[in-house]
Amino acid sequence: MNALGWLVMITSVGSVLALTAYCLHRVLTLPPAEVESLDTAPLNIDTGDTENAD
Repeated sequence: MNALGWLVMITSVGSVLALTAYCLHRVLTLPPAEVESLDTAPLNIDTGDTENAD
């Protein structure tokens, strides 16, 4: 591989690695989400398939 090939390969691999590191850093350093209550869903869900089940 000639010098231009190495330059293109190093540039492309380096930019992909840099973008991956940047995105991982952004996602993993997010502040924690404030959750007031986890009881938002109803406890009993009526699906309607138990009535008149043959």
